[in-house]
Amino acid sequence: MQPTASPPRSATASWGRSVDERHGHVLLISRLKGTLVSRELNHIEVETAGGVVYEIQIPLSILERLPKPPAPDFEIRTLQVVREDSVTLYGFMEPFERELFSRLLGASGVGPKVALAMLSTYSARRLAQALAEKDVNALKQVSGVGKKTAERIVLELADRVEDLALGAPGPAGAGPGDGPGAQEAVAALVALGYSFVDADAAVRGALTQGEPESTDELVRRALAKR
Repeated sequence: MQPTASPPRSATASWGRSVDERHGHVLLISRLKGTLVSRELNHIEVETAGGVVYEIQIPLSILERLPKPPAPDFEIRTLQVVREDSVTLYGFMEPFERELFSRLLGASGVGPKVALAMLSTYSARRLAQALAEKDVNALKQVSGVGKKTAERIVLELADRVEDLALGAPGPAGAGPGDGPGAQEAVAALVALGYSFVDADAAVRGALTQGEPESTDELVRRALAKR
């Protein structure tokens, strides 16, 4: 259940009133705290202290880092996107991830569905770097993003995410699986039908054999382990 006006008095949520005209959405709920009661493939449910349950859409790259429900004292940063026919919450663990998602929505033809797909294929750090470097081939690995769309996205966003790419934080426990070649291998496995979690695990396992000569070799190693 997602509010459209004001929160219940007992709900534990941070609210704002700012309207971001650049990106065409209203930022109403910036954070939720409560109990993580459900974790599905593409969304979670959080129950606040007042008993209100919020459904929040989550990218796969973030979903894998969440605790197993039920998880009390759970907190997540959110972005509320208001459309003519829907009001939807999107969740992120770090401010950096939320800001990148917000800027993705500022590109022509990029809606929440495509933005979620991009952050489900790559970590926020790798995606910001790919955009800043105008890496069209990396974006083409995202489901629903063709060559023309990828070229348009990098043209519009390369300069606008440069600060994020330069200041992109590494996730906790970042290791060799977070490099560009590894992330591209993960994206290739996702394109073959693997989940992000399985693809990431396979690539990290393949990297224990030593540094590969190419992304193709890394993908072959990862497939051999499945």
